[in-house]
This record gives sequence, structure tokens and C-alpha cells, in this order.
Amino acid sequence: MRSVDNAVMDTRTLLETVERETGPSPQWTVIWLHGLGADGHDFVPFVPELIDRAWPSLRFVFPHAPVRAVTINNGTRMRAWYDIVDFNLANRADRQGVEESVAQIEALIAREGERGVPPERIVLAGFSQGGAVTLAAGLRRTTPLAGLVALSTYLTTVPTEVDVPAAARQQPVFLAHGTHDPVVPYAAGQQSAHVLGGLGFDVDWHAYPMAHQVCAEQVADLRAWFARRVAG
Repeated sequence: MRSVDNAVMDTRTLLETVERETGPSPQWTVIWLHGLGADGHDFVPFVPELIDRAWPSLRFVFPHAPVRAVTINNGTRMRAWYDIVDFNLANRADRQGVEESVAQIEALIAREGERGVPPERIVLAGFSQGGAVTLAAGLRRTTPLAGLVALSTYLTTVPTEVDVPAAARQQPVFLAHGTHDPVVPYAAGQQSAHVLGGLGFDVDWHAYPMAHQVCAEQVADLRAWFARRVAG
């Protein structure tokens, strides 16, 4: 597996990223967003567990979120996709920060196109805060991606049919949540799945007896989901 351990950045001031390629000339890309306070290295160790050597070559892109002050952590500066202004989910997300992060992720998607990977072969994934930005970006796509993966997360706003382009609803969604999650309540994940299903998304919903984390069963289920997209 090819790796790029140094941060990747170009002259357009794209987000710094860590990359892993499963083979030469990747035909597919997975852009994976980490959670609050982590960085792009956080989910790199999961790559070998998620792939099959029989699949076409994939590029995993793990961007680092910008460093910003986080209100609920007494203004401590850390990597965050948006400020968290309240513990209440309805008011938790800093909307401007979400919009800025969505624009930054769209720039990474555009770069993949320049590298020969079109949107229909790009999966956007994220955990917690990263999952929230994944959903926010996916719900407004006018050109569908290959799929969305949102783990232990929630919808920062509740969209209606008029908010979501028809093309966006073509994107399959893998949603997973821990039933004992103390950070993002399990009910928030359930509600997000319900809302997306009601909008016409093909939602693959999974619940696991875990906290705010990733478990082996979840990785196996996600690998099977990837197989249906990449190898199918």
C-alpha cells in the first residue's frame, strides 16, 4: 500500500491531508473526515481492514480539519470542522463553520476529479463532527457521489424535500451509531436515518452496543457496504 505520510497541500490552499493508496493509478477515492480534536491520521489504521486486494485501486484521503476555538471546551483551540456552541443538538453546530467546511470538502472532491476520479467513484465519509459535515455536503450535491458514510453523528439541520436536490437522493448512505453513545445521543442517529429515509435516500442503518467509537462489527459491515459499491 502506497502512503503519503507528509501533509499534502497545493497552491490553492486546500486542506492538508494524509493519503493512502491501495495500488497504482487509483480508480476510486474515499475522503474521510475525522472527529473533534483528532486529525487526519485518526482513521488511517482502519484502511487495511476495510479493503480487499481484489478491488480496484483506491485512494483514501484523510484531511486535517482547521484549528479553531471550541466554545464548549472553554475556547480551547483544536482541530474542528465547526465550533460547538451548545450541548443541545438543535443549537450545537456553528452554521458558518459547517458551510466553510463543506466548501473545503467540495474543493477536495474537485481535486479528485482533476486526478482522474469522477464524483460517481468518490465516497465521502466521516465520524462524529466529520460525519455531520459529510451529511451536510452530501445533501446538497447536484452531482451524486458514490455514497456517504456517517458514523456516530447527526444532521446539523433538518432538511426538507425542497432543500435536497433530486441528484443528491441517488447517493446511498451508510449510517451507524452506538446505542450507548454519551456524546451524540443514539436517538439523534436514529432520527437522522428516519429523516434521510423519508427524503428518499437508500439508508443502510446499523446500531451497535458501543459508546462514541468504532467497533469490529461495524468495520465488517462497512467493508461489505464498500464491496457493493466498489466491487459490484
